[in-house]
Amino acid sequence: MRQIVLDTETTGLSPKSGHRIIEIGCVELLDQQISGESFQVYLNPDRKVGYGAYKKHGISDSFLRNKPRFEDIVDEFMDFLDGDELIIHNARFDVSFIDAELWLSYYDSGASIKEFCSIIDTLSIARRLFRGQKNTLDALCERLNVDASRRKLHGALLDAEILADVYLKMI
Repeated sequence: MRQIVLDTETTGLSPKSGHRIIEIGCVELLDQQISGESFQVYLNPDRKVGYGAYKKHGISDSFLRNKPRFEDIVDEFMDFLDGDELIIHNARFDVSFIDAELWLSYYDSGASIKEFCSIIDTLSIARRLFRGQKNTLDALCERLNVDASRRKLHGALLDAEILADVYLKMI
């Protein structure tokens, strides 16, 4: 069975406010083992990165200026996902951004990612397993003894790698 652990970094908190994806990171799991295959891309959002978002991930406007736009990589991204199951922490957030990007790029008439892939939300799993506790990725790493020492700032690929370890310990 193939699963994809996915994370995004964005310009802000809401695609409804025009915020966009600036990084996508994916890690492939095969039969619940990290395969070593991944997908990572930085994107030009055609807008400024919000200050709060910049403080979390450190990705600057100048760094993104010459990166491809989502519509330039959407086929490669969707080919990598290949309709497989997605594992996402706080899936509602990432799915809302992916759906907004699919709509803006006119990919398959703006269909939702849920029409191509099933989704497992690790936040929902954590809330069932650890009721009443903090269930951020950092809190889960500490609770499950997952090494997150490389994580000084958020990064989509790094967070997907860490989430893969967390997920495999939760299941």
